[in-house]
Amino acid sequence: MATIDLPGDEPLPTSIDDARFRQVLGRFATGVTVVTGLAGGEPVGLAVNSFTSVSLEPALVAFCVAKESRTWPKLRSAGSFCVNVLAEDQEALSRAFAGRPPDRFLGVGWRPGRSGAPILADVLAWIECTVEAEHDAGDHVIVVGRVQDLDVGHEGRPLVFYRGGYGRFEP
Repeated sequence: MATIDLPGDEPLPTSIDDARFRQVLGRFATGVTVVTGLAGGEPVGLAVNSFTSVSLEPALVAFCVAKESRTWPKLRSAGSFCVNVLAEDQEALSRAFAGRPPDRFLGVGWRPGRSGAPILADVLAWIECTVEAEHDAGDHVIVVGRVQDLDVGHEGRPLVFYRGGYGRFEP
């Protein structure tokens, strides 16, 4: 393992074992979202658990997507997207959008937002955005979105991802 020497500090490792990285970061519970858009008139989407708020003024949010994603280039070309915050009973929906089925929207209820991006049925909340920026980040891209519209879908508890599996939040 290579090290970097900093003045007055102990050497720091510069490479991290992938399995250890997943094990440790898996201890951080995240919410689960599905990012959707319209590309060429067709709905597209992917599951995302790396979603976060960024700024209040202007209203910005962000998520990370793998550079190898086949869905993100389609969403990017649309110029806008919708972040759908999943409820605790929407695990099957998350799994469908995390996998590679031929039609992720088969049997999924949705309505178009202002931009046309799908707002999925029965989500806790949704945030419609335009693509503000993209930043290179290793094997991922950090996507920053400018919020254009948002609302609460209904009251309920979120779907949570923790230690490689889905869970529920009990306040």
